[in-house]
Amino acid sequence: MTSLVIRSAQDAIAAVPYLLGFHPSRSLVVIGFEGRSRGTCAIRLDLPSSGEAERVAAVLSGNGFARSLLLGYGPPGEVAEAARPMRAALAAAGVPVAEAIRVADGRWWSLTCDDVCCPPEGTPYDISASAVAAQATFGGHVALADRAELVASVQPLDGPARAAMHHATERAERRYLARPPSSAENDLAFVLTLLARARDGSRPTDDEVAWLGLLLTDLRVRDETWSHTDEDPTAADIAFWRDIVRRVDPARAPAPASLLAFAAYSAGDGGLANVALQRALDADPAYSMAVILREVVNAGVPPAKMRPRTITAGSRPGAAR
Repeated sequence: MTSLVIRSAQDAIAAVPYLLGFHPSRSLVVIGFEGRSRGTCAIRLDLPSSGEAERVAAVLSGNGFARSLLLGYGPPGEVAEAARPMRAALAAAGVPVAEAIRVADGRWWSLTCDDVCCPPEGTPYDISASAVAAQATFGGHVALADRAELVASVQPLDGPARAAMHHATERAERRYLARPPSSAENDLAFVLTLLARARDGSRPTDDEVAWLGLLLTDLRVRDETWSHTDEDPTAADIAFWRDIVRRVDPARAPAPASLLAFAAYSAGDGGLANVALQRALDADPAYSMAVILREVVNAGVPPAKMRPRTITAGSRPGAAR
């Protein structure tokens, strides 16, 4: 997905909902930029926050960012109390804060400037008129109303759609039990075919989703799929995996939810990656890929370093963990 270019406080305000995937409230958002790391990294903390400043500073410093922006969403006292230790920790880690602002009710206030250029009544802003918002939308970024809506976007479908998927899952299970031995390469070809069709706008059928859910219980197929995830996934790729996560039998959600998380994280959408990982871990708290990716996201490790090696044709299948 397209990286967003941030040149001012108003650019940062416009970019944050797209960097997170939703419009934040009662949050402290830290954005790392410049330095040896390309692009930006946004980290969000709930307010009131405590004890997280050094961890956040270490993540940004460890990933080569040289400067940072700080945005607080909430009441003045709450934002100021969270911003002070964060600014100190970032400065000590070599990622000084270039600008710190509070955002509320369509206005922003500088936390670092008392001059006439920063009026006490705040400065109004309009995200919809921002070039950053237009760039984000064109680049495939999505900003939902709030975090609850983001969480809901990876939850199982219900009603008639769930009933139809239940029947498709039963058919797929009968077919899976009756089929002759198959290689991981053949099963991977099925997965990649579905992805290619999705990029052309074709949504998989219920039977295809159910079959995919079963195939991904084989670690060889899951890891081959993981290794074939593009370094810069398209919006269509992410939409595909989100659709699979919502439609697949909930008991088989961990694999596609983890693959969605990795694709989202690779595209710079940490908000979606986090809620997808939570969906996987809610279904199976010990699911290894989700546990590993949770540690990777929390540590800010670049996704390119987490791409698994391709599994050889002779590898034995593993348990679906």
